[in-house]
Amino acid sequence: MLSQRILLPVLRFPLPGRRHWLPALVLATAAALYLLAALSLVQTEPVAVAAGVGAGLPIDLRAPPKPEPLQFRDIPVQDAVAINASVPLSKLPNPAAPPLALAFGSMIDRTRSVECLTAAVYYEAGIEPLEGQRAVAQVVLNRVRHPAYPHTVCGVVFQGSERRTGCQFTFTCDGALRRTPSASGWARARKVAEEALAGKVFAPVGLATHYHTNWVVPYWSSSLIKAANIGSHIFYRWTGGWGKPGAFRARASGIEPGVALMSRLSSVPLSPDAAVSTDAAAALAAAQAADPDRVVTASVDSFQRAVLRRYEPISREKATATAIARTGEPASSSLRWALGGERPAGEAAPLGRKAAAAPAAPPRCLEGVRRLPDGAQGPPEKQGC
Repeated sequence: MLSQRILLPVLRFPLPGRRHWLPALVLATAAALYLLAALSLVQTEPVAVAAGVGAGLPIDLRAPPKPEPLQFRDIPVQDAVAINASVPLSKLPNPAAPPLALAFGSMIDRTRSVECLTAAVYYEAGIEPLEGQRAVAQVVLNRVRHPAYPHTVCGVVFQGSERRTGCQFTFTCDGALRRTPSASGWARARKVAEEALAGKVFAPVGLATHYHTNWVVPYWSSSLIKAANIGSHIFYRWTGGWGKPGAFRARASGIEPGVALMSRLSSVPLSPDAAVSTDAAAALAAAQAADPDRVVTASVDSFQRAVLRRYEPISREKATATAIARTGEPASSSLRWALGGERPAGEAAPLGRKAAAAPAAPPRCLEGVRRLPDGAQGPPEKQGC
């Protein structure tokens, strides 16, 4: 009884009087809203923190966005300028990107990085003022740090260049690389590239990962945040968490790929054969010394693994028989004629081919060149001249 007398007055909820009904209603509404908010937080999944991406990204953005190919709306230039001008710059914060620290695997990797970035600056913004060129270089480095793009400079610049409409930078798939750059323009672009790779940041574009000239309208421009106007280029960044500093956490690999499109402009070898490791080179020398009659070459496969390939001399008759065996069908005279030039005696030339001409004179002797003996039996012999 004593406990009831103590607790009951505490649990009583006094009813408001007529003068206090409005404040009581406001407090009750606020309490209900807080209760609903608490229930929604309990049922919501926690925020995802992906490795290399950082906190602050909602759980449905674990997979980075897919870069869109550079496709434009088919509209006149004056309409494109008007459409671009009608879209205001975003008033959201657009902090500057931090300096990109690059640790290259070798001097070749560093040189390739500089030259790929120089090509992007020259062919994309060669006629722009210095600010425009630095802005393009900053976009490339922003992409290197973003999980949606390759983590090498050359990989970013030439992404999608193997497809006519899939390239990310126009100059890599429109034939612009066939134009020889001017010496002064290339030197100017190279200086911008080297400064950017050394840590110089162009703050006005912030975390922009896209841009286009003022006289075109890409299909993706309406889905991004318009961040800056620099020269004749308009710069954009991703919406949501993928456009915030927490997303730019990926590290550059430091191993730059050799790009065939850069063969005319690069000062370092781009052939895969030049990338054979020391171990592969030693294996190549040992294999060649063990069997000098075989042709042995070293190269790398599609997974950049060193491989050795051996080529044995083979007679025309053996090559014909091997090719016919692979077909799994009986060899017809037409097939033998097509593969090896064979024709049974007294049989007309099949498939409308002309009869074989008189045997040609034996080839002249070449000093140091091996030849197969008659009948293709035994090892090749040096010609005696």
